[in-house]
Amino acid sequence: MNSTMDDYSFCISNQGKDDQCKDKKEEQLFLSFPRYCGMSRDDLLTHNSIDPAIRLIDSWPFWPSPVVILVGPSGSGKSFLASVWSAKSKSTRLDNISKSLDSILIDTPKPVLLEDVDRLDFSDTKLFHIINNVYQYDSSLLMTARTLPVSWEVRLPDLCSRLQAATVVKISVPDDDFLEKVIVKMFADRQIFIDKRLATYIVQRMERSLVFAEKIVDRMDDLALSRGAGITRSLAAEVLKEVQQCD
Repeated sequence: MNSTMDDYSFCISNQGKDDQCKDKKEEQLFLSFPRYCGMSRDDLLTHNSIDPAIRLIDSWPFWPSPVVILVGPSGSGKSFLASVWSAKSKSTRLDNISKSLDSILIDTPKPVLLEDVDRLDFSDTKLFHIINNVYQYDSSLLMTARTLPVSWEVRLPDLCSRLQAATVVKISVPDDDFLEKVIVKMFADRQIFIDKRLATYIVQRMERSLVFAEKIVDRMDDLALSRGAGITRSLAAEVLKEVQQCD
């Protein structure tokens, strides 16, 4: 995730969805307001589920090994941390290593970021070359994944050895306390200051995911702005119900 102006439309109307979901989708088309999402180091909230990863990002370039892998479930904050590190290191982002590699990646010492490795249909040989490039130039490679490297379908023995030598940092599922702080902060970033009890109400009824939390906050903000109303518990209940119906 980058520091960009984002619009979130998460109530997607596909064939087979009920009419209410379709109505919400049509409403959403008129209620999508641009917003700035803070993704800098200062926006990171500390918590025991993510602190080891934050410390590692902060310690760059003095890493214990040239290759670091952040492992955690979807919505645990991996992309946020990767974005912070990428801005700090001025890394090159690789979106798909199954495509042809640009020769500059082999010949320069620039740090490299590769996200969601376990979901890519990657070439063992190409990933091995990227890692070797990092070692050759004493550079850095940050990878993110939902699963540990041992579960990846790697067949090249040399690549297996390189991955075994990497530093792996696990990020756990966000707990309620952390998600409540995140929701309070997301609203505060929009100059909206809510009671912690409202954040607790939302967290107790939502999926344990930072991405999901952001969608809920965005939708509540959109509806409140469109109606000229405040951020209330009843609005939270409406949005939570809407999301459950449309997912």
